[in-house]
Amino acid sequence: MTPTDASALTDTAARPAPTGVQTPTRTAEGKPRHLYEVDVLRILTFACVLGVHTTSHTMASDDVGLAGLLALLHFTRLVFFTLTAFVLVYSYAIRPKPMSVFWPKRFLLVGVPYLAWSFVYVASAWLLDAGQRGDVPALVTTFATGVVTGTAKYHLYFLLVTMQVYLLLPAITWLVRTTRRHHVVVLVVALVVQLVVFAGYKYFPASDAWLNGYQKQFFFSYVFFIVSGAIAADHADRFLGFVRTHRRMIGWTFLGGVLLTVGVFVLQMALGDSPYAAGTPLQPVEAVWSTIVFVGFLAVGAAWADRRVAGSRLAKVVDYASDRSFGIFLSHPLVIWLLLYGASPLEALVPKPWLTLVTYLLVVVLSVAITEAFRWTPLSVPLTGRPSLSSRKARAARP
Repeated sequence: MTPTDASALTDTAARPAPTGVQTPTRTAEGKPRHLYEVDVLRILTFACVLGVHTTSHTMASDDVGLAGLLALLHFTRLVFFTLTAFVLVYSYAIRPKPMSVFWPKRFLLVGVPYLAWSFVYVASAWLLDAGQRGDVPALVTTFATGVVTGTAKYHLYFLLVTMQVYLLLPAITWLVRTTRRHHVVVLVVALVVQLVVFAGYKYFPASDAWLNGYQKQFFFSYVFFIVSGAIAADHADRFLGFVRTHRRMIGWTFLGGVLLTVGVFVLQMALGDSPYAAGTPLQPVEAVWSTIVFVGFLAVGAAWADRRVAGSRLAKVVDYASDRSFGIFLSHPLVIWLLLYGASPLEALVPKPWLTLVTYLLVVVLSVAITEAFRWTPLSVPLTGRPSLSSRKARAARP
């Protein structure tokens, strides 16, 4: 795809607004506006990711309450893929680049952390396994397998799918552009396909046996979320305007989504599912719930963006959290693992279900500390996906 093709991609975001008129995506001067609402959406979702992984590692197997909470929190991966496609298509439409320029930059900031953290998690397990420690061929084989399959740690598949979306960007933008008059139809078809796929995963397990348990590692498991995010970006002004003018309706819809998701969870338990199986993320109800959460969180973010005071303490906190969020995502399973490893003193001191809350708070604090430390080192790109703050400061100080 050429920059000329991309310049026609987005019907609103890529077109300068008339001078003096501010829109959800443009300043009054006609310049692209930073989407602070997306920062809030990202922060809220990452906070819930930590909640999912902390809860799943600390809850009792018969704790129905926390299992129900997990069912509600399992929107995270699906919201992230919608957000990934939205930001990707929106930013590409505003600043189009040849793929020869776009791909190297994107893969540097995602692919390098993927490789680095895959090695960190594989090597950590290898060092702690007395049966494999010292067996270098086993380390190499496990690392290579983890990289190819996205299984070096349970959260790294997300980066693997994200890179698939990067590779598919020309096809995604082509689909958005050529079906512009039929986007509603495209969304309906994509949603039906998504519901069928998730129904197969949940209710007809033999239908996906050929995937050998790797359902979550492939982009086609998230087709509706990728397509809907891309189409939302193509109508960014109208979409962001919608979430601003229909907040009350979105709030009631969010409540309805909570009741629907919990209702399906309870029904499936009544039909014989275990608490965990009843709340599994790859099931039809999550497609509906995750879409509602995406719009709901974006509405919260829009409310914040409209009231944001540049330079205020709260604005600095939100900016900081958004900047560090990817590094926190990468490192937090390591923190959970270290806190709960072996005969964990934490588990001995804190009874369930309070263990979940205490562990969550510790994971947040320690993950932020680790990310902050890495951000000031030459390892910032591979370990946080962001340029080093020390090098940025040095560049800013040059004459």
